Amino acid sequence: MRAGDRLVMDAVRRGGPWPVVLAVTAVAGAAGELALPYAAGRTVDAFTGSLSGSLTGSLSGGGPQPFASGAGGWLVACAALVACVMLCESVGVWARGASGARAAAGLRLRVLRHVLGAGPVATRRFPEGELVTRAGLNAEEAGRAPETITGALALLVPTAGALVALTLIHPVLTAALAAGIVLVLLVLRAFLRTTTALAGGYQEAQGEIAARLVGALDGARTIAAAGTADREAARVLAPLEALRRHGLALWRANASAGVRAGLVVPLAEVAVLAAGGFLLASGELTVGELYAAARYAVLGTALSTGLGLIGALARARSAGARLAALLTVPRPAHGTRPLPATGHEPRARPLPATGHGPRTRPLPAAGPGAQEGTLEFRGVAADGLTVGDLVVPGGSVTAVVGRSGSGKSLLAALAARLTDPERGTILLDGVPLPELTRDELRRAIGCAFDRPVLVGDTMGDAIALGLPAASREGPASDAVVAAAMAARADGFVRRLPRGYATPLPEAPLSGGERQRIGLARAFAQAGRLLVLDDATSSLDTVTERQVGRALTADPAGRTRLVAAHRLATAAGADQVVWLEGGAVRAVGTHAGLWRDPAYRAVFQEAAP
Repeated sequence: MRAGDRLVMDAVRRGGPWPVVLAVTAVAGAAGELALPYAAGRTVDAFTGSLSGSLTGSLSGGGPQPFASGAGGWLVACAALVACVMLCESVGVWARGASGARAAAGLRLRVLRHVLGAGPVATRRFPEGELVTRAGLNAEEAGRAPETITGALALLVPTAGALVALTLIHPVLTAALAAGIVLVLLVLRAFLRTTTALAGGYQEAQGEIAARLVGALDGARTIAAAGTADREAARVLAPLEALRRHGLALWRANASAGVRAGLVVPLAEVAVLAAGGFLLASGELTVGELYAAARYAVLGTALSTGLGLIGALARARSAGARLAALLTVPRPAHGTRPLPATGHEPRARPLPATGHGPRTRPLPAAGPGAQEGTLEFRGVAADGLTVGDLVVPGGSVTAVVGRSGSGKSLLAALAARLTDPERGTILLDGVPLPELTRDELRRAIGCAFDRPVLVGDTMGDAIALGLPAASREGPASDAVVAAAMAARADGFVRRLPRGYATPLPEAPLSGGERQRIGLARAFAQAGRLLVLDDATSSLDTVTERQVGRALTADPAGRTRLVAAHRLATAAGADQVVWLEGGAVRAVGTHAGLWRDPAYRAVFQEAAP
């Protein structure tokens, strides 16, 4: 909760000018309300004094006396104070909305940047629906912190002022009001603690419902095909019972605190009036001072009206704690080193095909003379996968094979630094990946996935994602078109109504076409290393062979690491990394590994 409180206070500090405006209007309005009873009391005394003088003059035969000029001045002062309070309240309403919107927007931006920067680590720890709830609803609730904090602090101004004013009138009145204020503060403190805990449970239930709903929407076709919509709806809404319990508990806590505060406030006011009555009877107070004391008693107990603000503050604190937990997800740190310009040419080129597909010349080893794009794993282990020491030679095609769950996607993520190892170091051309600058890392490594998400306004933007601005001259720049041609996507893109300028929502794509756009994006971005995580699984046989030839005979000579399920991919690679049981079982050529029956069983096919 302390981390959440720090996040809430940080949101207040970053709220721009609006929290300051809100604080000034709240304090000025409270000061006006505080001064109003005094001015009203002086007005009453002036009018009663003038009335008494007029009656005395009439009885003595001198005729009625005009009201004293001081009474009119105090009346004007009362009107000015009322106008000031109304103006502050009007500006405060605007400032509350603006400060809340700015704080929520800042929190959302911070959370979004952190989650996207953390990458797959965030989605492994938090379901997607939970992330949406925290970045949306919880950020909005935490964004109300400037309003609630300044509002709560503003309530202290009339309370403190009332105590000071009553002290100036008579210390006995101060003692009577102070006892009531202490009781109100105890009620509010207990209410804040209880509501913060209950609001956290309520928000957890909201996040669970959202997570289940997003999962159900992802599987909407499966649910429809299975005819289990009613059952799935019941599963998604199962946390509603917990949501109801927490909601009722919040209402009960609010009602209980309201009743307790409602009992304390009248008692405090009666105590002040009773003490004032005795002082008036003894001649120690005037009528105007008694009226002012009654008004100050009402202002002093205004803390009891802060239940709504305290409830909102409790929700902001619990929401802040949920956002703070999300921000603890580690983001990869980047260094300052560039990649060395090795300049080793020529790169690996295909030799005549054999029965197992194209082959390259013998693979170079890692070391001072290694070719550009050499990837090294040194004692690497991560999340149940033990890689140990492994070299992916520069310019080669390396296939990663293994049964489902063996760690192929994790190895690909490690190579692309989408996740960091728990132990060991991964180097590209002799430089540890964490020591590279972010721009250098992403220019060097391109990734394609089995279910690519296309980001951008147009088809060209989706392919050019991540490219430097100089390479993105229009939707059909040379780099974009060349990448699309290598991925065999240029043909169907040009058949779209506006070609590469076609907006993504207007371009219905099949699964295979979407994968080819994802491949084109990887081809365009990768400078030295291309990582493909089952990125051709949705392609038809002919297209897969064409893409495979583009991968094998890459004219740029980039290193290619391919997580593969198909025999043809492994057969066309320079080397194969065979994973089994969460570890690297063997590294070699496909032909050499094929002699092992266990390796052949991975593909569940006969030998080629």
